[in-house]
Amino acid sequence: MESLSSRHCVPCHGGVPRLRGEEIETLLRQLRGWEAVEEQHLAKGYKFQNFAGALAFVNRVGRVAEREGHHPDISFGWGYAHVKIYTHAIGGLSESDFILAAKIDEESDE
Repeated sequence: MESLSSRHCVPCHGGVPRLRGEEIETLLRQLRGWEAVEEQHLAKGYKFQNFAGALAFVNRVGRVAEREGHHPDISFGWGYAHVKIYTHAIGGLSESDFILAAKIDEESDE
């Protein structure tokens, strides 16, 4: 089976059903440490040695997001970054959210 991180996000302009239940659980099993919050968004926290490490990670994630055309919500500060992903056009989760999460994990030092 093709890994999530080797795939690409597909633009969503609405009209597509949100993922639910077992669909979410199946995709979630392919990720490391991500949580599906109320079937609405994916969330994960990352830890770093300092502010510079967190900032560098956020910049790498930004480049991935631009390349994929799919953008997470990110908050960060000294030694941490929190990432939240969902498909804005459908107000919930799509397969692209899981693809982006896998790509973000590749940018971390975990």
